[in-house]
Amino acid sequence: MGGEALLLFWGGMMSIRERYLQIRGEIPDYVKIVLAAKMKTNEEIREAISVGADIIGENYVQEAEKMYAAVGEKARKIGWHMIGSLQTNKINKALKTFDCIQTVDSAELAEAINKRAERIKKRISVFIEINIGSEITKSGIKPEYETIEKLAKRISKLDYLRLEGLMTMGPREGEPEKVRPYFRKIKEYFDKLKSVGIPNIDLKYLSMGMSNSYRIAIEEGANIVRLGAAIFGERSCDLKT
Repeated sequence: MGGEALLLFWGGMMSIRERYLQIRGEIPDYVKIVLAAKMKTNEEIREAISVGADIIGENYVQEAEKMYAAVGEKARKIGWHMIGSLQTNKINKALKTFDCIQTVDSAELAEAINKRAERIKKRISVFIEINIGSEITKSGIKPEYETIEKLAKRISKLDYLRLEGLMTMGPREGEPEKVRPYFRKIKEYFDKLKSVGIPNIDLKYLSMGMSNSYRIAIEEGANIVRLGAAIFGERSCDLKT
């Protein structure tokens, strides 16, 4: 059994509180943990928040709305990230809940978000999602630097969007070590894009790594990881956690 698999195995015998505190204590302070809340109960989310979790990630707008309401007063004190594909007909509702949309993968989506954000005078953080494995079942733009830079420049001209990061899921590989070259490539894109100095963007976050690969992602430069099973236990399959 590999190291990450072993961690998840033993993690299943621990409480949410214990798992969160263990991982938080093992990874660098500068790395942010986004709790992937898909299929999780309100009680599970509250338990994680009670020991310091401060960013909730949701795949679906409607579920995020429910979770935000259920968390109560603390909801306004933590961050909310959209980590699933965002449909244009859900943008208005998404803007009411989320502080960051990690899954912008086209100029059309970026412009649609900006248009609706302008109506309510809300500036929102966005990441460009990159389909690093070029998998047809996953969202994200092509893993080509020129394509990424072109989209970044389009976003930089939108008054209500702040481009702050890149995001990738990485290929769904059985062995975590196999995703290392993909994460390394994204870091190269990140550094190159940052060095260009495009006006009106503040590229500071690299969101990559899930429960089975977050350690490797951090080694390759991630400063945001999206964790579901590693915190809550192995119960549901979430391609973005």
